[in-house]
Amino acid sequence: MRLGGPIFEKCDVPDSWARAVRGLGYRAASCPVEPRADDQTVRAYADAARQADIVIAEVGAWSNPLSSDDRERKAAFEKCVRGLELAERIGARCCVNIAGSRGPIWDGPHPDNLNEETFEMIVETTRRIIDEVRPTRTHFALETMPWIFPDSPQNYLRLIKAIDRSAFGVHLDPVNMINSPSRFFSNADFLRECFQLLGPHILGCHAKDITLASQLTVHLDEVRPGLGGLDYATFLREMNKLDADTPLVLEHLPNAEEYRCAAEFVRSVAESERIDL
Repeated sequence: MRLGGPIFEKCDVPDSWARAVRGLGYRAASCPVEPRADDQTVRAYADAARQADIVIAEVGAWSNPLSSDDRERKAAFEKCVRGLELAERIGARCCVNIAGSRGPIWDGPHPDNLNEETFEMIVETTRRIIDEVRPTRTHFALETMPWIFPDSPQNYLRLIKAIDRSAFGVHLDPVNMINSPSRFFSNADFLRECFQLLGPHILGCHAKDITLASQLTVHLDEVRPGLGGLDYATFLREMNKLDADTPLVLEHLPNAEEYRCAAEFVRSVAESERIDL
């Protein structure tokens, strides 16, 4: 696998971007350009990544394709299409979004998020995005979430079968699916289940951690890797069974020092398990 994360220094040219990524010890990174970038710029960054042995892990297309607002929904669809096109052009592992939400908060909970009508909406929208681009060397993926499909490895498999497109794959964020005390306390078993069911389809993973607070009723909070209860030894052992280029990308931390600490922790677990990052 390949550890990745954001860079904080300003990099205006491909070579300086690649040096900054490798300077942090990363061998994976999120896409460094936007969909509007011209072909020459995209090729230059793709070449710099290849020469520096960096895998471009993902193009983010964060938006709400399930929005009840027509304008927002159409804009989200177009963002996903443009993101998937960019992933194809630059050779990223995937273009990733969440499925969206039926409510006013694009990534928030809503009573309709987990019903069968919404499941079918996700299937139809994802097919349309993929069919618009018809990628041959990248994939479109939906990040796992606590309150929207795919919220479990079983429901991710349902989506894979229903969408029925070879260009659809899995973006695994296990912390996002730990949405109950039972999953929290048995997260090693849950991790093994995720990789057993989804392993052949996994394009990349996010690296986070999670805590369970003691106050009523249930409070689960995302934290920096190493500060929570996620069984990182199991996580890395399972990831190590995948394609060696599968990215593990750190995210949602406030500053460079927090990312340094997170990377240091993940590397220490990998070293103890004799796993290369």
